[in-house]
Amino acid sequence: MLLSTTTDAARDFIQIGHSDPHAVHAELNDGLLAAQAVVSPKYLYDALGSKLFEAICELPEYYPTRTEAAIMERHLADIARTAGHGVTLIDLGAGNCAKAARLFPALQPLQYVPVDISVDFLRDAVSRLRQQVPHIKMVGIGMDFSASLDLPDAVKHERRLFFYPGSSIGNFAPEQAATLLRRIRDACGPDGGLLIGVDLLKDRQTLDAAYDDALGVTAAFNLNLLRHLNCLVGADFDLRDWRHRGYFNEACGRVEMHLEARREAHVSWRGGRRRFLPGERIHTESSYKYTRHGFLQLLERSGFGRTQTWTDERGWFMVCHARVQ
Repeated sequence: MLLSTTTDAARDFIQIGHSDPHAVHAELNDGLLAAQAVVSPKYLYDALGSKLFEAICELPEYYPTRTEAAIMERHLADIARTAGHGVTLIDLGAGNCAKAARLFPALQPLQYVPVDISVDFLRDAVSRLRQQVPHIKMVGIGMDFSASLDLPDAVKHERRLFFYPGSSIGNFAPEQAATLLRRIRDACGPDGGLLIGVDLLKDRQTLDAAYDDALGVTAAFNLNLLRHLNCLVGADFDLRDWRHRGYFNEACGRVEMHLEARREAHVSWRGGRRRFLPGERIHTESSYKYTRHGFLQLLERSGFGRTQTWTDERGWFMVCHARVQ
C-alpha cells in the first residue's frame, strides 16, 4: 500500500495506492479494443466530470438526489436512532461531501472519513468542510474503493458506519455489487453497519429522462470521458464525432449510458488504434435498478442483516440501514 499524507493541524488527507499509469493504460486499452468497447464509469469522475455530476444532481429530471435527500430529511431522527450516534462515518464516493454533512447534526460522528477516487476534487471539498465543522475529526482518503477497501490505521475501528448514497451501488452488476458489499461488510468490524441509497425500478419514461436530460448536462458529463481518455492514454478522440445515449434496458434491469459514433471515427492512443463505424458505441456506465425485496436479498447474501428501510411516497427510492450479521 502506498500512502502520501498531508497534515493540516491534527487532520490528515491520505492518498492510497497512487494511480499506476501502466495498469490504467492496460485497463483502458483492453476496454477500447473489446468487441463491445467499454470504459469503467470511474473514469467519468475527473475534476471536471465531478463538477458536471454536481450539476446533474440539480436537474429537474434527475430525481435520485432530491428524492434521497427528502427521505433523509424526513426520517433523519429515525435513521440516527437506528444507526447510532458517535459513529465513525465513512463516506464512499464522497464527492463534495454535502450528503454526509447533512447527517452530522443527527449522527454526531466522532470521525468523518470521506473517500473518493477524484483526489483533487475531494481534497478541496474536505478543506472547505473542515472550516464549517472544525469540531469533527476528519481523514480524507483518495482511493479507488471499488478495487480495495484496506483503510489506513488513521480510521477508527470502532462503530464504523459506511455511507454509500446516491444509488452508486447500481453502477455494479449484481455479482460485482455483492463482492463490494462483502468487502464493506469485512471492513465494518463486528459492531459496524451500512447506510445505503438504492434506486428502485420505475417507469421507463422517468428513467430515460433522468439519464438524458433536455439541457444536455448528462451528455456533457459523458462526453467529457473522451477528453479524460485523451489525457490518460494519449488518445485523439474528437468529441464532435460522438453523441451521448442514455436509456433504460428493461431486459437487463438497468439504465445504460453509451457514447455513439456519429460518423466513422479512427481513434489512436498509445499502443492501440480502432476504427469505430457510424452507430458503434462505447459503453460507459450501467445503473442497475432494484426492487426492495431484491436488494435486501443481495444484502443478506453479502453478510448483512437486521435491515431497516425508508422510502418516498411514490416508492421511487430507498434508503436502507443494515448491520453486520
